[in-house]
Amino acid sequence: MTEPASHVAVTRRVMAGNRVGDVCADEFVAGSKDGGRRSGGVLEVCGAVLTLLSVAFILFTFPLTAWMCAKVIQEYERAVIFRLGRVVKGRAKGPGLFWFIPWLDVIQKVDLRTVSFNTRPQEVLTADGVPLKVDAVVFYRVVDPSLWVTRVQNGYQATHTLAQTTLRATLGAHTLTDVLTQRTGITKRMEEVLYTASRLWGVQVERVELKDLTLPVHLQRCMASEAEAARKARAKMIVAEGEVKASRALKEAASGLPPVAFHLRYLQSLSSVQSSASIVVFSLPTELLDMLFSHQP
Repeated sequence: MTEPASHVAVTRRVMAGNRVGDVCADEFVAGSKDGGRRSGGVLEVCGAVLTLLSVAFILFTFPLTAWMCAKVIQEYERAVIFRLGRVVKGRAKGPGLFWFIPWLDVIQKVDLRTVSFNTRPQEVLTADGVPLKVDAVVFYRVVDPSLWVTRVQNGYQATHTLAQTTLRATLGAHTLTDVLTQRTGITKRMEEVLYTASRLWGVQVERVELKDLTLPVHLQRCMASEAEAARKARAKMIVAEGEVKASRALKEAASGLPPVAFHLRYLQSLSSVQSSASIVVFSLPTELLDMLFSHQP
């Protein structure tokens, strides 16, 4: 069934209007981008002109403005310079004396020395379901001052929070036995995770150490009982091994001694035994003992 001619004409006009609107929108977006580029270029030119005028003013009034344009940075510090809101290209300034434009530049100092902090004690649930209270010590230092200033707002707080979450996640993936026996390996894995996450901030994590591990009281008692039982078993094993060795030594000595020497040794052993009210020692002839042992079935 054919559509009316008026309806077809209206549909074509609407489609043509949509195409015109799309073309206008594309031209507007392109124009806004071009306008942004032009405005950015104009701002860069203005910034360059202000910088040149400032340098010319400093050169003309050098004896008077020298003390205003000089800055001294310590050996362990670096200075990140923002000129008109942008970081000055190149490495951070320092150490020693450097020059800047006071009315255009903003200086932020960064300390490059190693910093240490303690993570607050927190409850961690190990892989085998044991609640463990643990804290750690983290050592780090800034290796890229520009990234440290521009990539993170509060680097110390961010590193502290990252260390706490990494500690909880790392210990939660290990059992209690692993935490107690593999502390070095766990700290190495924590260092790798912290280094991977914080290197984008210009930070290098140097060392991580588990400071204190606190177990529940009932678990401490169980572990103490287990250790005590293991020590008692080990002591009994040592005593038994000593008795076996002594018996073997006596057997070898008795087999190598002649009868007369064996009798003398027997008498010497009797003389070394002290009699008391509760112990009475009788000496029997060895011939009688031989007769008794020979008549046994």
